[in-house]
Amino acid sequence: MKFGDVVIATASVVLIGLTLESVLMVMFIPLNSDLMSDVLAFVIAFLVASLIVGYVFAPKIQEGSRIRAIGSIVVLSAFTLMLSIMVWFASPLASSWVAYSVQSAFNASRWTNYDYAAYSALAVTMDVVIALVLSFIGLYAGSKLRKA
Repeated sequence: MKFGDVVIATASVVLIGLTLESVLMVMFIPLNSDLMSDVLAFVIAFLVASLIVGYVFAPKIQEGSRIRAIGSIVVLSAFTLMLSIMVWFASPLASSWVAYSVQSAFNASRWTNYDYAAYSALAVTMDVVIALVLSFIGLYAGSKLRKA
């Protein structure tokens, strides 16, 4: 698989995943206004996005080593997702959301700025790990669904 194909597949996974996640978050808010709706939307969105991209790019993935091609896409998409989450955390809207989610989950009345930064870093790390696993599963299953 050429590097250009990896970049296009990565962009497809991230864009489809983030778009689908935003739609699912809006759908799940009435069901559960807690943090669990965000996690559920993230899991479903990136699994479905990876399945779609794995199915569409199956001929390119199956050209060479399937694991190497999927690994390249997964690592690059996780890195891109990490950057997009960090940019979102840097926005002014995210600080109030993080403060609200932390205060509703923990007794954060004595938390310092360092504690909030550590919580944000942990959240980004967990999102990246979940995205790595889900993207690998989705891309592998999607590429197996379509015969080249």
